[in-house]
Amino acid sequence: MYKTIITPRFGETDALGHINNTTAPIWFEEAREPVFRLFTPDLDITKWQLIIAKIDVSYHGQLFYGQDVEVRTFIGRIGGSSFDVYQELWQHDEKCASGTAAMVHFDYKTQKSQLIPDDIKAELIQHLYQA
Repeated sequence: MYKTIITPRFGETDALGHINNTTAPIWFEEAREPVFRLFTPDLDITKWQLIIAKIDVSYHGQLFYGQDVEVRTFIGRIGGSSFDVYQELWQHDEKCASGTAAMVHFDYKTQKSQLIPDDIKAELIQHLYQA
């Protein structure tokens, strides 16, 4: 599991004083950086090798401004050329949101998916979600 601490910004709140529901996918993306680095260690976008095929988010509780949020990032599934990144947002020891991003190892030159290399697959396996 990878852990990332997010400090909510005032601009991420909604009219009700909660963290806006559009913020979770942005925080999830930020916390996927260690996974991105497996494929592109220097994060050079000219060498990028991933695309998102699908994302989903479920909300379990309210998130609030002024209180840090822990993003827990796991690997939910590993296939030949794709994998799922499962993530959770925690605040005050409560899971407030969860989501999954289906990622595809992708060759932008050929516009086709490609197999995940064995060394990267081995690293992904170390972060498999255990329910």
